[in-house]
Amino acid sequence: MERELALEIVRVTELAALAAARWMGRGDKNQADGAATAAMRAMFDSVSIQGTVVIGEGEMDEAPMLYIGERVGSMQGPEVDVAVDPLEGTELVAKGLNNALAVIAVANKGNLLHAPDMYMQKLAVGPQLAGKLRLDDPLEETLRKAAHHLGKDLHNLTVMVLDRERHQSIIRTLREVGVRIKFLSDGDVAGAMAPAMPESGIDLYVGSGGAPEGVLAAAALICLGGELQGRLLPASDDERQRCIEMGLSDPNKILTMQDMIGSEDVIFAATGITPGEFLGGVKYLTDQRAETHSIVMRAKTKTIRFIQTLHYLPNKPLLEAL
Repeated sequence: MERELALEIVRVTELAALAAARWMGRGDKNQADGAATAAMRAMFDSVSIQGTVVIGEGEMDEAPMLYIGERVGSMQGPEVDVAVDPLEGTELVAKGLNNALAVIAVANKGNLLHAPDMYMQKLAVGPQLAGKLRLDDPLEETLRKAAHHLGKDLHNLTVMVLDRERHQSIIRTLREVGVRIKFLSDGDVAGAMAPAMPESGIDLYVGSGGAPEGVLAAAALICLGGELQGRLLPASDDERQRCIEMGLSDPNKILTMQDMIGSEDVIFAATGITPGEFLGGVKYLTDQRAETHSIVMRAKTKTIRFIQTLHYLPNKPLLEAL
């Protein structure tokens, strides 16, 4: 993949964010998601790749656009796998809450895991803990190891977890051990990235969330020097069979970074839709302008770019404005 591709990809997340942000706080997550998806799909036509969507908005018969297996790009340039979440945090946009993102990961063909749409158990850490913890260990042991390697007292450790009923046992353990807890209402990708962002103050991310979001987070974490370990959680025989059909002969195995994103180059881009832990949200300004805040990273070079962009948005379609 060429260096220039990173900046082409971030233009795609920018357009999706601009489209979704117009629905902030309006209580309609489906309209917001549809706007982001349509904008992302249209902008992909200008990107110099021969891309295949491996993580998208659904199967071909379930989603009108950006479905798994869809071809995207100008059909000129490298053959790549594409993982997308045009609106990570649909409820966040609908309710006007923080941490909604437009997200894309791109890797050389055959590298990204075709993650089925089900839950994945996750353990995400930053660079200081990468390679030092195990998803299989009891949570109490994981917390004590993390505190030791970080040189922190256990009660100063900060753990992020999605605020869900299914996490009551995890939350109870965290409280019994005495660590600090930061709850996340939505936004699984941003949550898993948080331990690798020093300004977040988060040491670990634990619990379960979407498997596709796990692959996207793994793509970000490899660029940041962090790590995500995962295990699929099929809830039925049909879901277990789905795993096998997608190439996972053992659905219960621990998935490493290499399992999820391969061992070659990866590009990750995200644009904030609403303000978050490390990216600002879309701001509509005077004089028909809008401001976006994005991050784009490349695993091969470990380059991390934060991009603040002013867009001139006259009364014409968003695609023409970019």
